[in-house]
Amino acid sequence: MIKTTGTRKPAHPTRRTVLKGTAAAAATGLLGSAMPRRASAATSMRYMCWEGYDKPSIIQPFEQAHDAEIAIDLITDSAGGFAKLAAGGYRDFDVVSSDSPWIARMGPADICEFIDDAEFADAYESFYPQFQAPFAPLQWEGKTTGLPTRWGWVGPTVNTKFDKLETWSSYAPCFDPAYRDKICVLDWGDWPIMPMALYAGINPYKELDEAELAEIRKVLRALFKNTRALVGDLSVAQKGLLDGSFRALIGGGTYCTSALRKDGHDYIQSIVPEPKDGLKQGIIWMEATGMLKGSDNPELAKDLVRHMVSPEVAVDLAWTEATCNLVPNSKAEDLFTAEQKNVLQMDYMWEAWDKSQFHDIAPNVDEMLAIFQEELAAAR
Repeated sequence: MIKTTGTRKPAHPTRRTVLKGTAAAAATGLLGSAMPRRASAATSMRYMCWEGYDKPSIIQPFEQAHDAEIAIDLITDSAGGFAKLAAGGYRDFDVVSSDSPWIARMGPADICEFIDDAEFADAYESFYPQFQAPFAPLQWEGKTTGLPTRWGWVGPTVNTKFDKLETWSSYAPCFDPAYRDKICVLDWGDWPIMPMALYAGINPYKELDEAELAEIRKVLRALFKNTRALVGDLSVAQKGLLDGSFRALIGGGTYCTSALRKDGHDYIQSIVPEPKDGLKQGIIWMEATGMLKGSDNPELAKDLVRHMVSPEVAVDLAWTEATCNLVPNSKAEDLFTAEQKNVLQMDYMWEAWDKSQFHDIAPNVDEMLAIFQEELAAAR
């Protein structure tokens, strides 16, 4: 998931870039700008993906099984990755793993090889019912643009040593004087904006009119009036959450919670507030994997997609250095340890799902981001 949803280039640190920047740069250096790592394989492929998908424990078994070498091109933001593909770069790649709205956009952009759901029936059968075909978020005109690979949710992240989860059954504490300067708003593009729009009773994933944008301005103004803590550095936000300086993080959710829980801080939890004004208050994000149009290796590209969603790879993909995330494969659940299930908050995942909107392209994201910056500047 990137961390921005519009067509603009990200103007601010996003949760992906914050978490991944150093690792991505290091990985890119090690891989030599996407040069093949094996020189003697029968087939060469190119794979555009987020850090984590390139783990040797995931890629090397596929290479060995198929006598192939895979050159990796790491994404640092989904919008930028999509722009590269749409500008003609799709001809240089076989497979891509990115945030689901951008995989879905490959359909109307005419740059993807559509997936035959019947051909991947065995993969779908291993998925939870929520992700089985036809899976609407990845459909375009009734055709499938990719398969889901990882997911999570965005809601308040709370340290239960300092606060009760029940307090966060809504975003109301963000505006309570008792929480003044105790709320950390993550400077991650549109991610902190979307929950505030939902709290204001506005669905940010539809076309908004001027009155609705004005309401979003009001709620952001009230938010900034109650907190001065806009933080782009995740480590700073996590430290403040751990020591009680912050009672909650807004705009992060499981993507940033999991690293703390993996380190033993399982009293840190990401939850989803109760529906308000008929609107669900959480946001489900998802990553997906699709095939590029015109691949020289279409059958091998299918094999790589199938490999990425297999139960064993799903577990490996869920558990990375930077972050840990849920996967759509139900058979993978049996392979997770009890500790991993606890870190991933698997006992809560379907409640979070039921209370959340599904993340998509927001038509007015540029206006909302501009409002965010204007109100932030005015608050300072």
